[in-house]
Amino acid sequence: MILTDTHCHLDFNKFDQDREAVLQRAQQAGLRRILIPALELASSRAVIELSRSHPMLFAAIGFHPTDLDHWDADSQASLRAMLAPVPQETNTPEKLVAVGEIGLDYYWVKDERQRARQREVLQNQLVIAGEANKPVVIHMREEGDAWAGKASEDLMGILADWHRGLAARRHPLAERPGVLHSFNGTAETARKALGLNFYIGVTGPVTYKNAEEKRRIIGNLPLERLLIETDAPFLTPVPHRGARNEPAYVRHIADKIAEIHSKDPAEIATVTTANAARLFAWGD
Repeated sequence: MILTDTHCHLDFNKFDQDREAVLQRAQQAGLRRILIPALELASSRAVIELSRSHPMLFAAIGFHPTDLDHWDADSQASLRAMLAPVPQETNTPEKLVAVGEIGLDYYWVKDERQRARQREVLQNQLVIAGEANKPVVIHMREEGDAWAGKASEDLMGILADWHRGLAARRHPLAERPGVLHSFNGTAETARKALGLNFYIGVTGPVTYKNAEEKRRIIGNLPLERLLIETDAPFLTPVPHRGARNEPAYVRHIADKIAEIHSKDPAEIATVTTANAARLFAWGD
């Protein structure tokens, strides 16, 4: 079984004591690729460096919507510089494969002026992603962790405008614009995302006892548009809930999706790994 974890904060200090052992367990569990998203400029540099330390690691860079204190013209220039193409050695994969984790967070941010700034920075980073031809890793969280609300409404409007511009220019990203990470929205929001060619990221909560509606939504989505993620060290799936999450546990998410779709777990692993390769263009 070949698995991919498309969202893991492996750079966080919760992994400082046993990062190498975590990677060994991931390989033993069948993982071939792990994507590490950044949260701001310093972590963008850190995840790029970390991605170069191991063949299975890849990086996404950008500013998370709750980490915008240092977003300015200089940081925009720095992101563009990091995303600029560099000569690659023969058979050496590009390690920087996406822009993220970016998006909107109305859970932690209540002030409308700050929310407006989130929207502006998201639009700025979408422009940068288009310039670099890199898909985006999108964070979306509603006030009160609701299934629907102003965050999803604002986000889908922004993404629709961006995608419309990509399609009008026949930009290659129009076919693979990105993923809605750790999806916690409605079936209607998922439908809109799929209509824009986005992928849907599935995380540990799909395994939780009280997640019947989430499982119903995932069960009605095409397998060809699903990605599996741990979001480690957060959102630990059953049967490890309560412990620190890690990439090896992505297998439990694959198992639950297999149960929901009445498929073999190996098929889910194969399909989601192929989906990730198609989105992030990091090879087989």
